[in-house]
Amino acid sequence: MQLLLLMLLLLLPLLLLSLQLLLLLLLLLLLLLLKQLLLLLKQLKLLLLLVVLQLLLHCYCYYYYS
Repeated sequence: MQLLLLMLLLLLPLLLLSLQLLLLLLLLLLLLLLKQLLLLLKQLKLLLLLVVLQLLLHCYCYYYYS
């Protein structure tokens, strides 16, 4: 029993370090995911702008040539 407790006490810092590293890795992954999401939102915003400009050009040409 004492040997088991001693082993547990010796392994506890290693376990805590492993958990900290895992948490750090998860936070890094979340950061990368958010960065990609922001990039995607910027691209969608530009795409929407292009669609609106194309629609405006279409309306202008329609009224100009009719």
